[in-house]
This record gives sequence, structure tokens and C-alpha cells, in this order.
Amino acid sequence: MSFLPFSPQFNEFQDKFSATFRPFQRSFQFWARTVEIYAGYKVFQVRVSLVKDAKKKEEMWEKQHEFAADKIYNMCAELGGFFLKVAQIIGKPDLAPAAWVRRLVTLCDQAPATPFDVVRLVLENELGQSVDDVFDNIDTIPLGSASIAQVHRARLKGNKSDVVVKVQHPGVQELMMTDIRNLQAFALYMQKTDIKFDLYSITKEMEKQIAFEFDFPREAAAMDKIRRFLYENNKKSPVIVPRVMKDLVSRKALVMEYIDGIPILRLGDEMAKRGFNPRGKIAAAAKQSILKSLTLAYGQMILKSGFFHADPHPGNILICKGSEVALLDYGQVKDLPENLRLGYANLVVAMADGDPTRAIESFRELGIGTLIKCKDERKEMLKLAQSLFDSKLPPGVTMLQPFSEESSVNKISVEAFPEELFSVLRTVHLLRGLSVGMGVNHSCAEQWRPIAEEVLYRAGRPLALVKDVKGKLEKRSFFRRTFRKRL
Repeated sequence: MSFLPFSPQFNEFQDKFSATFRPFQRSFQFWARTVEIYAGYKVFQVRVSLVKDAKKKEEMWEKQHEFAADKIYNMCAELGGFFLKVAQIIGKPDLAPAAWVRRLVTLCDQAPATPFDVVRLVLENELGQSVDDVFDNIDTIPLGSASIAQVHRARLKGNKSDVVVKVQHPGVQELMMTDIRNLQAFALYMQKTDIKFDLYSITKEMEKQIAFEFDFPREAAAMDKIRRFLYENNKKSPVIVPRVMKDLVSRKALVMEYIDGIPILRLGDEMAKRGFNPRGKIAAAAKQSILKSLTLAYGQMILKSGFFHADPHPGNILICKGSEVALLDYGQVKDLPENLRLGYANLVVAMADGDPTRAIESFRELGIGTLIKCKDERKEMLKLAQSLFDSKLPPGVTMLQPFSEESSVNKISVEAFPEELFSVLRTVHLLRGLSVGMGVNHSCAEQWRPIAEEVLYRAGRPLALVKDVKGKLEKRSFFRRTFRKRL
């Protein structure tokens, strides 16, 4: 068969050719851009090491970070897909250089939208009905478009309440799996050369979690399970969880309750619009309340249930009337094994108590393998635990950079990190990013301590030895300690 330029046969062949080789094109783009950014930093490190003036060094680093931030932003924005998730992870004020954060924070929900004509076809194929037979109306412009799916506001036939229709972008799964395999290869290189941390295990867990996000029936079941758990274990659930329309769920389409609220990133602007000083006492109290509600929900999910929403980035959090918090998007959930749930509860108590011995024991129990490279092992191990698994910044620190020369990660090599724990790590770091971004230095470990103690008590595990009023050591039960705190 011969193909004439611009003929239907030629176009069909071109489409198939592009579909076949697009993963290779993405891989080439990833490596070309990544090597350029990485090499730029390595050359800069040599150049800046020759400078003795500390202030000039700082200025040089800021310019380098700004230069690199533009390149990282362009790579994530142009490649989209999985790299939007990468931007969410590294673009946090407690983790990345400030220049990176300023550029990457705007990429939360900027994936290109799928045209509505295609969305209509996907919906009708998935639901087995005409869109007009299911909905009275559906907005053609999406509320938002993320890396895997986009959402549209709609109203069901014969219903007065609005719903949200979530629809997958066609063909995105293969590309995202290509992206993460490239990232895994880069992670292996980085942990052997620059960063003494088991990055590869983290990327393997990311691969597993992202694959789950393409299964909407699983997401619907997870949303329903977490909603029931939070509503049944509290007089009032600390967060609002949308209800699923169970008859309207398929692998690539999901219909759920519409929650009216504002994105958490717009909270300051909304307060200013209503006449409140975003940095005043009323705003500070509201932010404290929001963080406590969100963190309480996560403490209960992780420590009591072990089954938790594992993606609390700003795009998934709405603030509703009365400072209520709504938690959206249950594509990434984690079911933590019992031994890790109890081991993490033990670590929470250790961090809240500032107990290095217990922290070291908890690391062993959790299977976190470390290689000590400093003198003050106990102090640095506790600092490592807090930098990895608590949302509070140390006194006087405004930005935590885990891989800086003075960090505990650099002083203590993390040679083995259980894949199963990555979701807990990521969740805590996202909570820390929210805390820092809102100007509230909040400790999830301190808030979760009573929950962790209750969990350990019910499991028959030993609690911490603490000093009584006379300075003697005593072992308090969870109930006795809680009662004294309430007094």
C-alpha cells in the first residue's frame, strides 16, 4: 500500500507511528533536560567552592536555583503527566529551594484539558448511556484538569444537587509509566552518587500507587471506606468526604457529590476579600483550626485504621463554610500493614517525647536501614526521624532542606527504606508544606501522640516511661495520661 501525503491512510499511519514512538520521545526529552539541569549544578558546585565570601556564595546559589527552576518548570509543564506530580512533591517550601517553590507551586492542576467532545465519548462508552440521558446539564469547561483526569460540574436527571464527573484523559497511562521508569533509573544513579537515601524504593512505591489511580472503582470504594470510618469514629468528621454515586462508577469515569468550597491556596486572598487581615489573629486562628482538623483526620486514618488518603497536596483540599475542610481525590490511598502501623505509632511517641532511644528502636522495627556517619548518633537519629516523619520545623528553621550538608540525611545514610512507608513519608511532607505555607509551625507528632498511645495500648504494646511530679519514672497507661491532660 502506498501512502499519499495528507491522505487518510497517511494520517492513520502517522498516528500509529507517533503512538508507537512517543514513549521514546518522552524518554529522550526527560534525559536531555535532566542531564542538563544536573550537569549545571555539578559545574556550579565546583565554581562556587572557589568563592570564600559567604554572602556572595548565597547570592550565587540563589541565581543558580532561579536558573534551574525555570528549566524544571518548563520540563514539568511541557511534558505534563507524571511530572506534574513530581512538581507537587518537590515544589514545597520546606523541601526545595525558594526559587523552585515559586515556580512549581503554580503547576498543581495545569494539565492540558481533554476536549469535551472526547470527554462525552468516554463517558458514554463507560456509563453505557447517552450523556443527555444521565445528566440534566454538564459544564463543557472542566473545573480542573490534573495529570490523570479532569473534573466537570454537572446535575443528574431529576436531582436538585450538583455532582462532579471525573473522567480519565485517554492514553495517559502508558506515558506515565514510561515517565516513572525513567525517574527510577535516575533515582538509582542519584542514590549511588549524590544522595545517600534509598530513593529507588520510593519510586517503586510511587509506581504502584500511580497504577492504582487509573482504577476508578477502587477509588470509589476507598472514598466510601474512609468516609464511613471518619464519620463513624467521630461525633463530627474532622474532614468532609464526598459521597460516591455508586451506580455511576466505571474504570475511567466516576460521579460523586459536589463540595462547595475554595482551594486552600486561595485562602489568604479570600480572607482579604472578606476584610480580614491574612496575617492577623482571626486568620491565624482559622489556619490553626484548619490544620488541626486535617491533621486529626490523618492521625486517625494512619494510626487507627491504617487505611488512608495518601495525597493531601493543596489541589485536593477545599475550605468550606465555617473553616470546614473537604478532602478530595482518593486515587492514591494506602493500606498500611499492621506491623508498620504499630511501628509508626511507636515512632510518633518517640518524636513527641524527644526520645532518641525509642526512635532508634522504631527505625529498626520499621525496617529503615541506616549507616551512621557522625559522632552524636542518638541526637542525629532523633533529628532524622523528626525531619522525615514530623510536620514541625526545628526552632529557628524556616525551610528544611533534607539533603543539605548539615542535614541528618547527609550525616546518616538511609540505605534501606520500606516501600510501604513512602506514602506515610509523602503525606507528612505534604502536611508540612501546608503548615509552612500557611505560616503555622504545627507538629503532627505532638497532635497524634494520644492516638498513637491508644493504638499501642490496645495492641498490648509498652508505653513510654515518663517522669512523675517527684521526678521518678513511672509507666502511665494511655487512659491515665489522657485524663491528666484533660485536667
